[in-house]
Order: sequence, then structure tokens, then C-alpha cells
Amino acid sequence: MITLFENETHKCVMFNDLGSGSMVQANQHVIVDGKEAMVLDPGGHKIYSLLFPQISSLIPMDGLKYVFFSHQDPDIIAAANGWLMVSEARAFLPELWMRFIPHFGVDRLVMERIQPVPDEGTTVELGSAGLKIIPAHFLHSPGNFQVYDPVSKILFTGDLGASLGNEYAYVEDFDAHIQYMEGFHTRYMPSQKALKLWADMVKSLDIDIIAPQHGAVFSGKELVDRFIGWIAGLECGLDRMEAVFKIPG
Repeated sequence: MITLFENETHKCVMFNDLGSGSMVQANQHVIVDGKEAMVLDPGGHKIYSLLFPQISSLIPMDGLKYVFFSHQDPDIIAAANGWLMVSEARAFLPELWMRFIPHFGVDRLVMERIQPVPDEGTTVELGSAGLKIIPAHFLHSPGNFQVYDPVSKILFTGDLGASLGNEYAYVEDFDAHIQYMEGFHTRYMPSQKALKLWADMVKSLDIDIIAPQHGAVFSGKELVDRFIGWIAGLECGLDRMEAVFKIPG
């Protein structure tokens, strides 16, 4: 467990080592304010059995108020039923994916506690903190959101900012770190236009840390600005796929 932020009433922690075997590495983030907590993108069934007792050590399970699902990928949502069956938490899911989540075995008894998030996002009260659920559509899912915590000034970016293959938790050298991000972003992100729309939007936020769902965290204004600038100018997805769209010989 890595503590990204902590003051007298507010805490943000990251679990980055719960995966094993051939599963893609993933970070699970938890925001605690007072006696309430939100878990972000909690992962699949194998992660669930490990993460559940870790959260219980942070806060009593009756304090788990929200579970946030940024989009529909199994490394985010596969254990949704487990979290909702063992707690009274409400879940947030992009409205676009509401009819798909039953395919992950979510019991009809808990469906009423899954709140669809409209395309424009929303604000969620956790303790005394107003968390912003902000649009990140097509990055990489067509229905996708991120969470901005104005207390810690952390932007939890999901798959945006993901790095694969690095063994450190914090980025120190941005240029050296690009090699661990570039392959994922050029293939999984849809177009430069989508990235630029996101970059222009988040420049209005006061961000101290960018915390993705995979790989290392960007801490400090300089690295945050470097990442936003890099993303805004990245050629990716359809920008690079023209040569692929042809019938195989």
C-alpha cells in the first residue's frame, strides 16, 4: 500500500502489487474522507479477495460508501457483484455500460444501487469532499470517466497515463518513462483529437498528482504538465491505422 496523500481527515492510497501471473498489472485506488470511502476500479475476482481485507484495515466496511467503475473492462468491473453483495455501497458506472454489467453476473438485487453517470459527469459527496467525476470518453472506452479529488488535488485517470513494464511507483524521469507508455497509448487511444479535448479540459484543474490505473504515478506540477503536454500532441489510434485497413492477402 502506498499513501499518495494524507491529512487529518482525508487520505488517498494506492495498491499496486495485488496482481499476479499473466494478468496485467493494475492499481487500485481508495479515497477516504472522514468515515467514508470510495474504491476506484477495484478489479477482478482474484484482486477482490486480496483488496477486500486491505480496505477493511483502512475503514470499517460499513464506511465503504461508493465503488467507482470508470468503464467496462474486466480488470475494473469483473468483481462488481462481490463488492455490492458484501457492502451497502453505491456504485457509479457510465450510463453507456449499464445494460452490459449484468453479463458480469451482477445480481438483480443490487442493480438498483448502481447509478448511471451521464455523459457530462457529476459531483459526488464523500464525507466533506466533493469529488468530480469528469468525462474522459474514448480514452480508451467510448463511455469513460475519471475522478478528480480537489482535497488531495489528485486526478485519477484510469487507463490514461498507463505504463507497462516499469518497476517503479513514481515517475522521476519523464523522457525515460515514455517508452513504457507509448505502445499502449498509440494503440488503445482513439485519436489525437480525443486526447487534445481531454488536455484542454483538465488544464482548468489544480492537479498535483496524476494517478493512472496501471503503472507509475506522476507527482508534482512539472511532471503533471509534461504528461498533459505529451498527451495533447500524441498521434495515436486511427491517426496511425490507415495502412492496416486492407483485406489480408
